[in-house]
Amino acid sequence: MSPREPAPPPQDAGSLAEQAAAVAPLLEDSAEDLYENAPCGYLSTLMNGTLAKVNGTLLSWLGYRREELVGRRRFADLLTIGGKLYHETHFAPLLQMQGEVHGIAMELKAADGARLPVLVTSVVKTDAAGEPLLIRTTVTDARDRRAYEQELLRARRAAEEAHREAERSREHLHEVVAVLQRSLLPPSLPLVPGLETAAHYHTASPDHLGGDFYDLFSLGGGRWAFCLGDVCGKGPEAAAVTSLARHTLRAAAMNDPDPEAVLHTLNSVLYERYTGDDPRYCTVVLGLLEAAGPRDTGFDITLAGGGHPPALLLRDDGTARYVPTPGGVLIGILPRSSVTVVRTRLEPGDTLVLYTDGLTEARTPAGRYGDEQLLAHVSALAPSGAEPTVKALTDLLESFGNGLDDDTAILALGVPARAHENPTSSPC
Repeated sequence: MSPREPAPPPQDAGSLAEQAAAVAPLLEDSAEDLYENAPCGYLSTLMNGTLAKVNGTLLSWLGYRREELVGRRRFADLLTIGGKLYHETHFAPLLQMQGEVHGIAMELKAADGARLPVLVTSVVKTDAAGEPLLIRTTVTDARDRRAYEQELLRARRAAEEAHREAERSREHLHEVVAVLQRSLLPPSLPLVPGLETAAHYHTASPDHLGGDFYDLFSLGGGRWAFCLGDVCGKGPEAAAVTSLARHTLRAAAMNDPDPEAVLHTLNSVLYERYTGDDPRYCTVVLGLLEAAGPRDTGFDITLAGGGHPPALLLRDDGTARYVPTPGGVLIGILPRSSVTVVRTRLEPGDTLVLYTDGLTEARTPAGRYGDEQLLAHVSALAPSGAEPTVKALTDLLESFGNGLDDDTAILALGVPARAHENPTSSPC
Protein backbone atom coordinates (compact mmCIF):
# COMPACT_ATOMS: atom_id res chain seq x y z
CA MET A 1 0.00 0.00 0.00
CA SER A 2 1.30 3.45 -0.88
CA PRO A 3 2.10 5.63 2.16
CA ARG A 4 -0.21 8.28 0.72
CA GLU A 5 -3.25 5.93 0.60
CA PRO A 6 -5.35 6.00 3.79
CA ALA A 7 -5.59 2.72 5.68
CA PRO A 8 -8.99 1.01 5.61
CA PRO A 9 -11.01 1.63 8.73
CA PRO A 10 -10.64 -1.19 11.29
CA GLN A 11 -13.57 -3.55 11.76
CA ASP A 12 -14.47 -4.96 15.11
CA ALA A 13 -14.92 -8.66 15.76
CA GLY A 14 -18.66 -8.29 16.11
CA SER A 15 -19.06 -6.85 12.60
CA LEU A 16 -17.03 -9.64 11.01
CA ALA A 17 -19.06 -12.27 12.80
CA GLU A 18 -22.31 -10.75 11.57
CA GLN A 19 -21.08 -10.79 7.97
CA ALA A 20 -19.99 -14.43 8.25
CA ALA A 21 -23.34 -15.38 9.68
CA ALA A 22 -25.17 -13.68 6.81
CA VAL A 23 -23.07 -15.42 4.13
CA ALA A 24 -23.11 -18.90 5.66
CA PRO A 25 -26.63 -19.85 4.47
CA LEU A 26 -25.66 -18.93 0.92
CA LEU A 27 -22.82 -21.43 0.94
CA GLU A 28 -24.87 -24.34 2.21
CA ASP A 29 -25.61 -25.77 -1.29
CA SER A 30 -26.11 -29.47 -1.60
CA ALA A 31 -24.03 -31.43 -4.09
CA GLU A 32 -27.20 -32.38 -5.91
CA ASP A 33 -28.25 -28.74 -6.25
CA LEU A 34 -24.81 -27.76 -7.53
CA TYR A 35 -25.03 -30.56 -10.12
CA GLU A 36 -28.58 -29.83 -11.23
CA ASN A 37 -28.29 -26.06 -11.52
CA ALA A 38 -24.66 -25.66 -12.57
CA PRO A 39 -23.89 -22.95 -15.18
CA CYS A 40 -22.96 -25.72 -17.61
CA GLY A 41 -24.55 -28.99 -18.71
CA TYR A 42 -23.56 -32.31 -17.11
CA LEU A 43 -24.36 -35.79 -18.31
CA SER A 44 -23.12 -39.31 -17.72
CA THR A 45 -23.36 -42.15 -20.21
CA LEU A 46 -22.68 -45.83 -20.15
CA MET A 47 -19.81 -47.06 -22.28
CA ASN A 48 -22.23 -47.80 -25.12
CA GLY A 49 -23.32 -44.16 -25.07
CA THR A 50 -26.71 -44.60 -23.35
CA LEU A 51 -27.60 -41.59 -21.19
CA ALA A 52 -27.53 -42.50 -17.49
CA LYS A 53 -27.77 -39.06 -15.94
CA VAL A 54 -28.48 -35.50 -17.18
CA ASN A 55 -28.56 -32.32 -15.12
CA GLY A 56 -31.36 -29.78 -15.15
CA THR A 57 -29.28 -27.12 -16.94
CA LEU A 58 -28.79 -29.26 -20.02
CA LEU A 59 -32.44 -30.36 -19.97
CA SER A 60 -33.58 -26.73 -19.96
CA TRP A 61 -31.25 -25.89 -22.86
CA LEU A 62 -32.53 -28.76 -24.99
CA GLY A 63 -36.19 -28.65 -23.94
CA TYR A 64 -36.41 -32.33 -22.95
CA ARG A 65 -37.87 -34.01 -19.87
CA ARG A 66 -35.48 -36.27 -17.99
CA GLU A 67 -37.50 -39.42 -18.66
CA GLU A 68 -37.31 -38.76 -22.41
CA LEU A 69 -33.54 -39.10 -22.34
CA VAL A 70 -32.24 -41.21 -19.44
CA GLY A 71 -32.10 -44.87 -20.43
CA ARG A 72 -33.75 -44.08 -23.79
CA ARG A 73 -31.25 -42.06 -25.83
CA ARG A 74 -27.57 -42.11 -26.46
CA PHE A 75 -25.35 -39.04 -26.35
CA ALA A 76 -24.89 -39.23 -30.13
CA ASP A 77 -28.69 -38.94 -30.52
CA LEU A 78 -28.48 -35.39 -29.17
CA LEU A 79 -26.06 -34.32 -31.88
CA THR A 80 -26.75 -32.92 -35.33
CA ILE A 81 -26.08 -35.15 -38.33
CA GLY A 82 -22.63 -33.67 -38.82
CA GLY A 83 -21.97 -33.99 -35.11
CA LYS A 84 -22.93 -37.66 -35.12
CA LEU A 85 -20.51 -38.34 -37.95
CA TYR A 86 -17.70 -36.51 -36.17
CA HIS A 87 -18.52 -38.31 -32.90
CA GLU A 88 -18.30 -41.73 -34.50
CA THR A 89 -15.17 -41.09 -36.59
CA HIS A 90 -13.11 -38.86 -34.30
CA PHE A 91 -14.53 -38.08 -30.88
CA ALA A 92 -15.36 -41.60 -29.67
CA PRO A 93 -12.14 -43.26 -30.96
CA LEU A 94 -10.02 -40.49 -29.43
CA LEU A 95 -11.86 -40.81 -26.11
CA GLN A 96 -11.31 -44.59 -26.13
CA MET A 97 -7.54 -44.17 -26.76
CA GLN A 98 -6.84 -41.25 -24.41
CA GLY A 99 -9.54 -41.63 -21.78
CA GLU A 100 -10.42 -37.92 -22.07
CA VAL A 101 -11.16 -35.31 -24.69
CA HIS A 102 -11.29 -31.57 -23.97
CA GLY A 103 -13.05 -28.57 -25.51
CA ILE A 104 -14.39 -30.08 -28.73
CA ALA A 105 -16.80 -27.84 -30.64
CA MET A 106 -20.06 -29.59 -31.52
CA GLU A 107 -23.71 -28.81 -32.08
CA LEU A 108 -26.58 -30.31 -30.06
CA LYS A 109 -30.07 -30.56 -31.49
CA ALA A 110 -32.84 -29.37 -29.16
CA ALA A 111 -36.31 -30.92 -28.93
CA ASP A 112 -37.71 -28.21 -31.22
CA GLY A 113 -34.98 -28.78 -33.82
CA ALA A 114 -32.93 -25.72 -32.88
CA ARG A 115 -29.16 -26.05 -32.92
CA LEU A 116 -27.11 -25.30 -29.83
CA PRO A 117 -23.35 -24.74 -30.34
CA VAL A 118 -21.41 -26.19 -27.40
CA LEU A 119 -17.94 -27.15 -26.24
CA VAL A 120 -17.76 -30.77 -25.06
CA THR A 121 -15.30 -32.27 -22.57
CA SER A 122 -15.55 -35.97 -21.75
CA VAL A 123 -13.64 -38.13 -19.25
CA VAL A 124 -13.84 -41.92 -18.85
CA LYS A 125 -14.38 -43.06 -15.25
CA THR A 126 -12.63 -46.35 -14.43
CA ASP A 127 -12.72 -48.80 -11.52
CA ALA A 128 -9.75 -49.74 -9.29
CA ALA A 129 -8.57 -52.22 -11.92
CA GLY A 130 -8.66 -49.59 -14.66
CA GLU A 131 -11.74 -50.98 -16.38
CA PRO A 132 -13.99 -48.27 -17.89
CA LEU A 133 -17.30 -47.79 -16.10
CA LEU A 134 -18.97 -44.77 -17.62
CA ILE A 135 -18.30 -41.46 -19.40
CA ARG A 136 -18.74 -38.10 -17.66
CA THR A 137 -19.31 -35.18 -19.98
CA THR A 138 -19.39 -31.43 -19.43
CA VAL A 139 -21.22 -29.29 -21.98
CA THR A 140 -20.52 -25.53 -22.16
CA ASP A 141 -22.85 -23.14 -23.97
CA ALA A 142 -20.92 -21.63 -26.91
CA ARG A 143 -23.66 -19.50 -28.42
CA ASP A 144 -21.96 -16.24 -27.52
CA ARG A 145 -18.67 -17.56 -28.81
CA ARG A 146 -20.31 -18.79 -32.02
CA ALA A 147 -21.94 -15.40 -32.54
CA TYR A 148 -18.57 -13.73 -32.03
CA GLU A 149 -16.89 -16.14 -34.46
CA GLN A 150 -19.62 -15.57 -37.02
CA GLU A 151 -19.22 -11.83 -36.64
CA LEU A 152 -15.49 -12.21 -37.17
CA LEU A 153 -16.17 -14.39 -40.19
CA ARG A 154 -18.58 -11.81 -41.63
CA ALA A 155 -16.04 -9.08 -41.03
CA ARG A 156 -13.34 -11.16 -42.69
CA ARG A 157 -15.53 -11.87 -45.70
CA ALA A 158 -16.44 -8.20 -45.93
CA ALA A 159 -12.75 -7.26 -45.79
CA GLU A 160 -11.92 -9.85 -48.46
CA GLU A 161 -14.72 -8.57 -50.69
CA ALA A 162 -13.54 -5.00 -50.15
CA HIS A 163 -10.03 -6.12 -51.10
CA ARG A 164 -11.32 -7.84 -54.23
CA GLU A 165 -13.32 -4.75 -55.13
CA ALA A 166 -10.24 -2.59 -54.61
CA GLU A 167 -8.25 -4.92 -56.86
CA ARG A 168 -10.97 -4.75 -59.52
CA SER A 169 -11.00 -0.97 -59.25
CA ARG A 170 -7.23 -0.85 -59.51
CA GLU A 171 -7.23 -3.13 -62.55
CA HIS A 172 -9.85 -0.89 -64.15
CA LEU A 173 -7.73 2.15 -63.30
CA HIS A 174 -4.71 0.48 -64.92
CA GLU A 175 -6.75 -0.20 -68.05
CA VAL A 176 -7.96 3.41 -68.21
CA VAL A 177 -4.46 4.77 -67.61
CA ALA A 178 -3.01 2.46 -70.27
CA VAL A 179 -5.60 3.56 -72.82
CA LEU A 180 -5.03 7.23 -72.05
CA GLN A 181 -1.26 6.74 -72.12
CA ARG A 182 -1.47 5.14 -75.57
CA SER A 183 -3.54 8.07 -76.78
CA LEU A 184 -0.64 10.41 -75.94
CA LEU A 185 1.74 8.49 -78.23
CA PRO A 186 1.59 7.65 -81.92
CA PRO A 187 0.01 4.21 -82.41
CA SER A 188 2.96 3.31 -84.65
CA LEU A 189 5.86 5.06 -86.29
CA PRO A 190 5.36 5.90 -89.96
CA LEU A 191 7.53 4.35 -92.66
CA VAL A 192 10.22 6.75 -93.77
CA PRO A 193 11.95 5.75 -97.02
CA GLY A 194 15.59 4.95 -96.39
CA LEU A 195 15.25 5.11 -92.59
CA GLU A 196 14.82 2.54 -89.84
CA THR A 197 12.87 3.65 -86.74
CA ALA A 198 12.13 2.20 -83.31
CA ALA A 199 10.70 3.50 -80.06
CA HIS A 200 10.02 2.35 -76.51
CA TYR A 201 8.03 3.82 -73.64
CA HIS A 202 8.49 2.70 -70.04
CA THR A 203 5.82 3.68 -67.52
CA ALA A 204 7.19 3.94 -63.98
CA SER A 205 3.80 3.31 -62.38
CA PRO A 206 0.63 1.74 -63.83
CA ASP A 207 -1.37 3.98 -61.49
CA HIS A 208 -0.26 7.29 -63.00
CA LEU A 209 -0.16 8.82 -66.45
CA GLY A 210 3.35 9.69 -67.53
CA GLY A 211 4.52 12.95 -69.03
CA ASP A 212 7.06 11.69 -71.59
CA PHE A 213 6.21 11.71 -75.29
CA TYR A 214 7.68 11.20 -78.75
CA ASP A 215 6.48 11.62 -82.33
CA LEU A 216 7.53 11.27 -85.96
CA PHE A 217 5.48 12.75 -88.80
CA SER A 218 5.76 13.86 -92.40
CA LEU A 219 6.00 17.51 -93.41
CA GLY A 220 5.73 16.72 -97.11
CA GLY A 221 8.32 17.22 -99.80
CA GLY A 222 10.59 14.50 -98.42
CA ARG A 223 10.95 16.23 -95.04
CA TRP A 224 10.07 14.68 -91.70
CA ALA A 225 9.82 16.07 -88.19
CA PHE A 226 10.56 14.11 -85.03
CA CYS A 227 10.44 15.07 -81.38
CA LEU A 228 10.84 13.70 -77.90
CA GLY A 229 9.95 15.49 -74.66
CA ASP A 230 9.44 15.23 -70.93
CA VAL A 231 6.66 17.16 -69.16
CA CYS A 232 7.13 17.97 -65.48
CA GLY A 233 4.99 15.98 -63.05
CA LYS A 234 2.66 13.02 -63.50
CA GLY A 235 -1.04 12.31 -63.60
CA PRO A 236 -3.88 13.97 -65.51
CA GLU A 237 -2.32 17.44 -65.33
CA ALA A 238 0.91 16.23 -66.92
CA ALA A 239 -1.08 14.26 -69.51
CA ALA A 240 -2.97 17.41 -70.48
CA VAL A 241 0.32 19.25 -71.02
CA THR A 242 1.69 16.29 -72.99
CA SER A 243 -1.29 16.28 -75.32
CA LEU A 244 -1.11 20.05 -75.77
CA ALA A 245 2.65 19.97 -76.42
CA ARG A 246 2.55 17.14 -78.94
CA HIS A 247 -0.30 18.61 -80.98
CA THR A 248 1.19 22.11 -80.82
CA LEU A 249 4.51 20.78 -82.15
CA ARG A 250 2.72 19.07 -85.04
CA ALA A 251 0.66 22.13 -85.97
CA ALA A 252 3.58 24.56 -85.63
CA ALA A 253 5.91 22.34 -87.70
CA MET A 254 3.32 22.10 -90.46
CA ASN A 255 3.13 25.90 -90.54
CA ASP A 256 6.89 26.54 -90.28
CA PRO A 257 9.26 23.56 -90.30
CA ASP A 258 12.15 25.48 -88.75
CA PRO A 259 12.81 23.62 -85.44
CA GLU A 260 13.78 26.78 -83.57
CA ALA A 261 10.57 28.56 -84.59
CA VAL A 262 8.51 25.50 -83.62
CA LEU A 263 9.94 25.46 -80.08
CA HIS A 264 9.36 29.21 -79.71
CA THR A 265 5.72 28.62 -80.61
CA LEU A 266 5.40 25.80 -78.08
CA ASN A 267 6.98 27.99 -75.41
CA SER A 268 4.48 30.77 -76.05
CA VAL A 269 1.52 28.36 -75.91
CA LEU A 270 2.61 26.74 -72.63
CA TYR A 271 3.59 30.00 -70.96
CA GLU A 272 0.30 31.66 -71.85
CA ARG A 273 -1.79 28.63 -70.89
CA TYR A 274 -0.10 27.85 -67.56
CA THR A 275 0.90 31.19 -66.11
CA GLY A 276 -0.16 31.63 -62.52
CA ASP A 277 0.10 29.46 -59.43
CA ASP A 278 0.46 26.17 -61.34
CA PRO A 279 3.17 26.62 -64.00
CA ARG A 280 3.75 23.76 -66.38
CA TYR A 281 6.79 23.25 -68.55
CA CYS A 282 8.74 20.57 -70.38
CA THR A 283 12.05 19.68 -71.95
CA VAL A 284 11.98 18.98 -75.70
CA VAL A 285 14.27 18.09 -78.54
CA LEU A 286 12.82 18.61 -82.02
CA GLY A 287 14.45 17.55 -85.26
CA LEU A 288 14.00 18.18 -88.98
CA LEU A 289 14.97 15.24 -91.18
CA GLU A 290 15.75 15.77 -94.88
CA ALA A 291 17.02 13.20 -97.35
CA ALA A 292 20.52 14.19 -98.49
CA GLY A 293 20.06 12.74 -101.96
CA PRO A 294 19.57 9.19 -103.15
CA ARG A 295 18.06 6.84 -100.62
CA ASP A 296 21.37 5.24 -99.66
CA THR A 297 23.28 8.47 -98.93
CA GLY A 298 21.71 9.38 -95.59
CA PHE A 299 19.86 12.33 -94.08
CA ASP A 300 20.64 15.88 -92.98
CA ILE A 301 19.32 16.63 -89.49
CA THR A 302 18.62 19.94 -87.75
CA LEU A 303 18.11 19.61 -83.99
CA ALA A 304 16.64 22.22 -81.66
CA GLY A 305 16.83 21.60 -77.92
CA GLY A 306 14.96 23.21 -75.06
CA GLY A 307 16.61 22.04 -71.84
CA HIS A 308 16.61 18.39 -72.94
CA PRO A 309 19.41 15.79 -72.52
CA PRO A 310 21.70 15.55 -75.58
CA ALA A 311 20.99 13.05 -78.32
CA LEU A 312 23.34 10.12 -78.92
CA LEU A 313 24.90 9.40 -82.30
CA LEU A 314 26.18 5.89 -83.02
CA ARG A 315 28.46 5.90 -86.06
CA ASP A 316 29.02 3.18 -88.61
CA ASP A 317 32.73 3.18 -87.72
CA GLY A 318 31.94 1.84 -84.21
CA THR A 319 32.22 5.16 -82.34
CA ALA A 320 29.51 6.96 -80.37
CA ARG A 321 29.18 10.53 -79.12
CA TYR A 322 26.68 13.00 -77.75
CA VAL A 323 25.09 15.64 -79.96
CA PRO A 324 24.66 18.35 -77.30
CA THR A 325 22.25 21.24 -77.53
CA PRO A 326 23.70 23.40 -74.72
CA GLY A 327 22.13 26.55 -73.40
CA GLY A 328 18.55 25.57 -74.07
CA VAL A 329 16.02 26.54 -71.38
CA LEU A 330 12.94 24.63 -70.21
CA ILE A 331 10.05 25.23 -72.59
CA GLY A 332 7.15 27.17 -71.06
CA ILE A 333 8.90 28.56 -68.00
CA LEU A 334 9.88 32.00 -69.41
CA PRO A 335 8.05 34.43 -71.71
CA ARG A 336 10.79 34.04 -74.32
CA SER A 337 12.47 30.70 -74.81
CA SER A 338 16.18 30.12 -75.35
CA VAL A 339 16.65 27.39 -77.95
CA THR A 340 19.90 25.85 -79.15
CA VAL A 341 20.15 24.57 -82.74
CA VAL A 342 22.75 22.11 -84.06
CA ARG A 343 23.11 20.28 -87.35
CA THR A 344 24.43 16.83 -88.05
CA ARG A 345 24.18 14.12 -90.67
CA LEU A 346 23.11 10.52 -90.60
CA GLU A 347 25.25 8.43 -92.93
CA PRO A 348 24.50 4.81 -93.82
CA GLY A 349 25.11 2.66 -90.73
CA ASP A 350 24.54 5.60 -88.31
CA THR A 351 21.81 5.74 -85.66
CA LEU A 352 20.52 8.75 -83.71
CA VAL A 353 19.00 8.06 -80.27
CA LEU A 354 16.78 10.44 -78.30
CA TYR A 355 15.78 9.63 -74.70
CA THR A 356 14.36 11.21 -71.56
CA ASP A 357 16.24 11.62 -68.28
CA GLY A 358 14.52 8.67 -66.61
CA LEU A 359 17.30 6.62 -68.24
CA THR A 360 20.28 8.59 -66.90
CA GLU A 361 18.72 9.26 -63.49
CA ALA A 362 18.00 5.62 -62.68
CA ARG A 363 19.34 4.49 -59.30
CA THR A 364 22.07 1.85 -59.19
CA PRO A 365 24.11 0.47 -56.25
CA ALA A 366 26.88 2.89 -57.27
CA GLY A 367 24.54 5.91 -57.47
CA ARG A 368 22.79 7.54 -60.42
CA TYR A 369 23.41 5.88 -63.76
CA GLY A 370 24.60 9.09 -65.42
CA ASP A 371 25.65 10.35 -68.86
CA GLU A 372 29.10 8.74 -68.86
CA GLN A 373 27.74 5.28 -68.13
CA LEU A 374 25.14 5.66 -70.90
CA LEU A 375 27.76 6.76 -73.44
CA ALA A 376 29.99 3.82 -72.51
CA HIS A 377 27.02 1.45 -72.88
CA VAL A 378 26.04 2.61 -76.39
CA SER A 379 29.68 2.83 -77.47
CA ALA A 380 29.85 -0.92 -76.91
CA LEU A 381 26.80 -1.31 -79.17
CA ALA A 382 28.01 0.75 -82.13
CA PRO A 383 27.50 0.25 -84.94
CA SER A 384 23.90 -0.73 -84.28
CA GLY A 385 20.62 -0.21 -86.09
CA ALA A 386 17.54 1.47 -84.62
CA GLU A 387 15.74 -1.68 -83.46
CA PRO A 388 18.77 -3.42 -81.88
CA THR A 389 19.72 -0.20 -80.11
CA VAL A 390 16.25 0.30 -78.62
CA LYS A 391 16.15 -3.38 -77.62
CA ALA A 392 19.50 -3.04 -75.82
CA LEU A 393 18.36 0.11 -74.01
CA THR A 394 15.06 -1.56 -73.07
CA ASP A 395 17.03 -4.43 -71.52
CA LEU A 396 19.11 -1.84 -69.68
CA LEU A 397 15.96 -0.22 -68.27
CA GLU A 398 14.68 -3.57 -67.05
CA SER A 399 18.00 -4.28 -65.34
CA PHE A 400 17.50 -1.25 -63.09
CA GLY A 401 14.47 -2.89 -61.41
CA ASN A 402 13.12 -0.69 -58.62
CA GLY A 403 15.89 1.80 -59.33
CA LEU A 404 13.94 3.04 -62.33
CA ASP A 405 11.39 5.36 -60.72
CA ASP A 406 10.65 7.75 -63.60
CA ASP A 407 8.96 7.36 -66.97
CA THR A 408 11.35 6.90 -69.86
CA ALA A 409 10.88 7.38 -73.61
CA ILE A 410 13.37 6.31 -76.29
CA LEU A 411 13.28 7.11 -80.03
CA ALA A 412 15.92 5.83 -82.46
CA LEU A 413 16.40 6.77 -86.13
CA GLY A 414 18.93 4.80 -88.18
CA VAL A 415 20.10 4.64 -91.77
CA PRO A 416 20.68 1.07 -92.97
CA ALA A 417 24.31 0.28 -93.69
CA ARG A 418 25.36 -0.09 -97.30
CA ALA A 419 25.43 -3.65 -98.57
CA HIS A 420 29.00 -4.70 -99.30
CA GLU A 421 29.52 -6.37 -102.62
CA ASN A 422 31.43 -9.66 -102.62
CA PRO A 423 34.41 -9.57 -105.01
CA THR A 424 34.10 -11.92 -107.93
CA SER A 425 36.95 -14.29 -108.77
CA SER A 426 38.71 -13.88 -112.11
CA PRO A 427 38.31 -16.65 -114.65
CA CYS A 428 41.19 -19.08 -115.10
